[in-house]
Amino acid sequence: MGTDPALDAERDAILSALAPITEGIAATFGPLCEAVLHDYRHPERSVVAVAGSVTGRTVGGAMSEIGMRVLARGGEAADELNYVTRTRNGALVKSSTMVLRDSSGAVFGALCVNVDVGAVSQVHDLLGALAGTGRAPAELPTTTFHNDIDSVVDALVDAHQSRQRGSWAELDRAERLELFGGLDARGVFAVRGAVEQVAARLGISRASAYNYLSRARAAHDTSTGEHA
Repeated sequence: MGTDPALDAERDAILSALAPITEGIAATFGPLCEAVLHDYRHPERSVVAVAGSVTGRTVGGAMSEIGMRVLARGGEAADELNYVTRTRNGALVKSSTMVLRDSSGAVFGALCVNVDVGAVSQVHDLLGALAGTGRAPAELPTTTFHNDIDSVVDALVDAHQSRQRGSWAELDRAERLELFGGLDARGVFAVRGAVEQVAARLGISRASAYNYLSRARAAHDTSTGEHA
């Protein structure tokens, strides 16, 4: 992201104008609602304003994996509205992430609204059961909300490894490239120091991690070129 002083001043002004809005959103929708304002110029401390408490975010906290995904998409990032996930502690959360762009069109932050819909879902399921129309709950992705960026990165690495059902030593070359490609697509490596952290989490050298990341990106570029 550019460091043009005029654009940075504009971004700061937009964030300052939106900060009071977080309080208004949370006040309007009550204690089950949380509004979070992010400045993606600083992934490790992206939260600049927060009102309400659904995910436990605090000012100065890190972005979530959702923010990493937005960063990874760059100029192609778009608003993500009314999606439902589960937090690591099992809470059911409905969220909307609205990206913020400066006058050049660059994404530099986001305004996020999170609503705890667990109680509503329980009532819905109860009424469905009483009416005889109950159905099995859908599988929902688990999202890591944490004020520490290291914990978010570790959770993403662990999630990718669990899906592959094997330790790093048990993965073949293609699976290792898939792991690094998947983490890259989720925006993990947009975070400063993430390559070193992923290497430590996997028990490999930093040089090996950089090598696999480079190969995964090259494979992705070749694939997208072939289907252009």
